[in-house]
Amino acid sequence: MKHRILLLVALVLPALGCIEEGIFDPRIGPEAPRNLTYFLDPVGTGTTPGGILLRWDHDPDPAIDLWHVYARIGSAGFQLVGSTTSNSFHESAVPALEYFVTAVDLNGYESAGSNTVVVDSRLTLERPSGLTTVSLDGAIALYWPDNAYAGDPDGFRNYRVYSSAYNLDADLCEGGWRLEGTTVAPEFRAAALLNGSPRCFGVSAVSIEGWESLWSPVRQDTPRFESRNIVLTARQFASGTAGFRFWRDLNSDGIAQRAELGLVSSGNAGDIDFSVERDQSGSLILTPIRNGVRLRAWVNGPIADLSEVDYAPATGFGRTPLEAHTGWGYVWEVPGQPFVRFGALRVTHAGQDLLILDWAFQPDPGNPELSPSAP
Repeated sequence: MKHRILLLVALVLPALGCIEEGIFDPRIGPEAPRNLTYFLDPVGTGTTPGGILLRWDHDPDPAIDLWHVYARIGSAGFQLVGSTTSNSFHESAVPALEYFVTAVDLNGYESAGSNTVVVDSRLTLERPSGLTTVSLDGAIALYWPDNAYAGDPDGFRNYRVYSSAYNLDADLCEGGWRLEGTTVAPEFRAAALLNGSPRCFGVSAVSIEGWESLWSPVRQDTPRFESRNIVLTARQFASGTAGFRFWRDLNSDGIAQRAELGLVSSGNAGDIDFSVERDQSGSLILTPIRNGVRLRAWVNGPIADLSEVDYAPATGFGRTPLEAHTGWGYVWEVPGQPFVRFGALRVTHAGQDLLILDWAFQPDPGNPELSPSAP
């Protein structure tokens, strides 16, 4: 663990000479300020901070008029950089190497200096060693290893989560990073995002002094529409509710809207994505209908939640109907212009006549993001 004690010996002010606003005389001046600490302004790049906030204990002595703040900038020695009537001071600039504070009373007498704080970049924490994202409806869930906290629990303050737009065609983050929020846990939900709009994400760790680490590996992900507990029937039982289409562009604008998504209709229609059929053994079967619709099982076995179906695989799709197993996930490729789109579903119940499922749809054309990485 790093040594985080930043209290140094108090400076002797006569070396600075007589201060213009005050007169140094420890025999009659106020007491020196105590417990000076600092907090840096992270800038989101893991580089030089953009400012510094100094705080010290409040002295209720009514004779104190103000406090002076001194900083050592390079080899020039300590210089007066500001004054304040509160027990804090913020400077919006690249921080100096060291700071201390004095108190000045109503008669102009100045105290000895407080402890000196050293703005020490060696207190920077480890960067988060990984990042995993999960696509959600209008949101992205993120989680990462807690190595920054584990490496220095006493020095850890929080994590900062950033995002920017992602260009899927050029495979690059477009810049303009914004702060999504902060958290003390190694997980975060970025919400109020536009479905079908790809974004990049990165996470940093911040120390109690405000030193910001380098970023985690950057990940891109895309929110997608979803809905839960949709009931379909076997066509042989009730044909009117046996068909399903992920998206029907009702207003022909090429943009997926909620009213156009997850449409249940007749299993006899020729323009649905699939129908639910009951075979001779009594099993419910997912059957592709309209031209270009293809499907595959996500994995050969049950999954815990629809969010596990995250990234449409590049291969394995076909027109062969598949049995709807309770708990299994399925990925769908549906035709579109100029690119295909992808949907997913998880069967929560497959009975004799009824099928209950959760579904998701990625409205961004050609984007395989559905909800950690491809299998």
